[in-house]
Amino acid sequence: MNEKRLEKVLEKMKEDNLDQLLLCDPSSIFYLTNKWIYPGERMHILSIVSNGDVKFFVNKLFPIEEDLGVEIVWLDDTDEQIKILSDYVIPRFVGVDKDLSAKFLIPIMNVVDDADFIVGSYIIDNLRAIKDEDEIVNMKKSSSLNDKAMEKMKDKLSLDLSEKEMGRFLADTYEELGASGFSFDPIIAYGKNASNPHHENDDSKKEIGDSIVVDMGCRYLDYCSDMTRTFFYKEVSDEDKKVYDTVLLANLKAIEKIKPGELLSNIDKAARDVIEEAGYGEYFTHRTGHFIGLETHDKGDVSSANHNICEVGNIFSIEPGIYIPGGVGVRIEDLVLVTEDGCEILNSYPKELQIINN
Repeated sequence: MNEKRLEKVLEKMKEDNLDQLLLCDPSSIFYLTNKWIYPGERMHILSIVSNGDVKFFVNKLFPIEEDLGVEIVWLDDTDEQIKILSDYVIPRFVGVDKDLSAKFLIPIMNVVDDADFIVGSYIIDNLRAIKDEDEIVNMKKSSSLNDKAMEKMKDKLSLDLSEKEMGRFLADTYEELGASGFSFDPIIAYGKNASNPHHENDDSKKEIGDSIVVDMGCRYLDYCSDMTRTFFYKEVSDEDKKVYDTVLLANLKAIEKIKPGELLSNIDKAARDVIEEAGYGEYFTHRTGHFIGLETHDKGDVSSANHNICEVGNIFSIEPGIYIPGGVGVRIEDLVLVTEDGCEILNSYPKELQIINN
């Protein structure tokens, strides 16, 4: 158990008059215990009581050999699991994980009918949003590996390979570099496919003048990286270059805005204003960024709806894009760390327009 992190959870629970917290998100449980378990459909809960009593309810299918520094309550598939858990639920103010399945939550609420249940995972989500020194080191390393992989991807794009083939090459590249795999399924999108922000790789191959969106990330010591670069194949039209330059300027203006105390919505606005003023506003169809850490999309985003402020230790993406249906698609994405006097960009791969030639 990470006692320092647990202490912060307990302090916040007391501030918010929360008697108990029931966590099931594997990432949040790892954050506190340094143990990954993916339970699938089975119940898997870390119970934290405000007095410091912590219990980990785990199915016997997931053996734990190491000492996690927490009492483990073992469960069997044939046990009355809700009854076992409910015996430990404090009948007052109980915070539940935002991901706790209704098939568990509703029976718990029916059994412990004199407790008030609220979504309480914001406590640990907010702690995870501020990275400590070790996390920052790991995320910088993850982004460094991503930089090296992007260079290899650019070189490989000179060959006549499909999107799927490029994805398989990236998997091999990450393994060679020492990463532990994808942080998310990569997007390699050619031509009209690039105008779909969440395109799934297919058998398409490049054609002259295509934009090529490469959105990719890896894991290093459990921490995620994420970066997008857009290339052009052999040539770029004047209009497509204008789109690229607009997205690049939006990326730079948003990054310039980042500092402690700045509204996240203002950072989104800085990027969106550039794209709207260039006449492409309707084609910027997503938020400017998302928080990242143990998950590619940690809780928190850079959007017009998020009026929270930047805090030192936040790490999030800045990824404006323009997607013209049936036409060009461009996205440029960096990860940034909020520092005392502004921000630090975690990845260093160049952002100027690059043309791929055979």
